[in-house]
Amino acid sequence: MIRSCIASLLFLFSAAALAQVEIENAWSRATPPGTKIGVGYLTIRNKGASPDRLVGASSPAAGRVETHVTVRKGEVMTMQPVKGYDIPANGSFELKPAGAHLMLVDLKQPLKAGERVPLILRFEKAGEVKTELVVTANAPASGMGHMQH
Repeated sequence: MIRSCIASLLFLFSAAALAQVEIENAWSRATPPGTKIGVGYLTIRNKGASPDRLVGASSPAAGRVETHVTVRKGEVMTMQPVKGYDIPANGSFELKPAGAHLMLVDLKQPLKAGERVPLILRFEKAGEVKTELVVTANAPASGMGHMQH
């Protein structure tokens, strides 16, 4: 009995040691009525000594959350789904307009400025990390012209 308790405690402490991922500047932009897709941007900081990978996300505000990147095809920028993002050890990865981003698909209601949207990020090593996207009325200038999805 004592051995199993000690083993459980060691597992919990080792899992906590892996969970050295912090989320900063999580935001989204407001969506017009009837829009079923939103976006999520944020910075992931990995304070751990080994790399991690964002492998998925979910939100009660959307039917599903997808990981995407923006790529140039000739003169047109397009968005493509990807299987996740690598987060370097002792480094960071930024999800931003015209780059890597989260797509909130099948929104249950429009995103309104001032709201906070719950978001759960799933990492290979850190596990689930909860955060919130702050919804803003205007996005920073980002060169998002000529976007297709």
